[in-house]
Amino acid sequence: MIWNKSKECMSRDEMAALQGKRLHKLVELVYHNVPFYREKMQALDLAPEDINSIEDIVKLPFTTKQDLRDNYPVGLQAANQSEIVRVHASSGTTGNPTIVGYTRRDLEIWKECSARAFTSYGVTRDDIFSVGYGYGLFTGGLGAHYGVEYVGATVIPTSTGNTDKHLRLLRDLKITGIACTPSYALYLAEAMERNGMTRNDIALRVGAFGAEPWTENMRAEIEERLGLQAYNLYGLSEIIGPGVSYECECKHGSHISEDHFYPEIIDPETLQPQPCGTTGELVFTTLTKTGMPLLRYRTKDLTSLICEPCACGRTNVRMTRIIGRSDDMLIIRGINVFPSQVESVILEMPEFEPAYMLVVDRINSLDTLQVQVEVRKDYFSDELGAMLQLRKRLADKLKSVLSISADVRLMEPNSIPRSEGKSVRVIDKRQLK
Repeated sequence: MIWNKSKECMSRDEMAALQGKRLHKLVELVYHNVPFYREKMQALDLAPEDINSIEDIVKLPFTTKQDLRDNYPVGLQAANQSEIVRVHASSGTTGNPTIVGYTRRDLEIWKECSARAFTSYGVTRDDIFSVGYGYGLFTGGLGAHYGVEYVGATVIPTSTGNTDKHLRLLRDLKITGIACTPSYALYLAEAMERNGMTRNDIALRVGAFGAEPWTENMRAEIEERLGLQAYNLYGLSEIIGPGVSYECECKHGSHISEDHFYPEIIDPETLQPQPCGTTGELVFTTLTKTGMPLLRYRTKDLTSLICEPCACGRTNVRMTRIIGRSDDMLIIRGINVFPSQVESVILEMPEFEPAYMLVVDRINSLDTLQVQVEVRKDYFSDELGAMLQLRKRLADKLKSVLSISADVRLMEPNSIPRSEGKSVRVIDKRQLK
């Protein structure tokens, strides 16, 4: 199903023309209303009349997370405060939070994009949907909530926490869809099993998962244990929230709502634009936002773009699965390591739960990588030989994928802390010394 065929199936020439008009209008808005952008453009000897087509976007300056923090709280806001009807803030462990103001028009655009996503998953007004993302300053809860509601389905705002009540509602209300982080979906599956429930006790058929990187193996695990079809939902607070891109039934890349959010891939080192199919850092320009629009915002997410039309009928550019973040990439003994690589190896082996922790340290001037992973209850044994053999198998597989050796620690079932929000997968002790 397609929510807005006129925009999701637009010809590439029509889309480029629309993007060019919207980009010119956006540049005029920020030039005259945001001193930060006016100064940036003047330093480049740029004026709004120099931006006439979408190809001109490469002339414009980038925006970074640090720029948002430096202009805290509302220095990048383009609308008058009286026009701001909602404020969200992204989470952050260091520095100022990122404050994002939304106008009423921004919220309508967000609702539209989110509805596109849930329609692409096959959600209809007959569905009952549990939104298990956090509500509040985080955009996940309300972003998914309004999209489901706009489609006409019933929303259960379960949020995070109180998993036992969530399970009861899943069973008793015959909830058919769920939106949450993929790690929480697996946490729910574990909780079901602890409570003696199986996938046959619930009616889930659709899952919208995002807010953290996840792998194809993790998708298969979620689908098997919860009995649903799992789809990717991508967004970030700075751009708008969930609904920036979304998978369809083909599950081959996430369709970007590029009439609202123009995507680029750049080399994170040289900052030069890269062609379709090349992996690099994802950059977005918000073509239609009026509260806090952004020019060429560097997301730090690493992915690639697919420019060919999809078999589902949509023509919008797609993004492949996020493999990690350029700022979260671990460099260990000169080798680039992403947590998603480790996760893929773990989930290929039936002996392990999708619960793991990477601990990076520096001992005697040498970087070390320890991989802690839970062994499934059915495979956990007191027999030392069996556990040593399992440990060696995993260590060998990891070395073949990562090109470095890892110290594998086999953990007892349920010994690694779980999270009902975004999971913490890496502890880098080198940064603490």
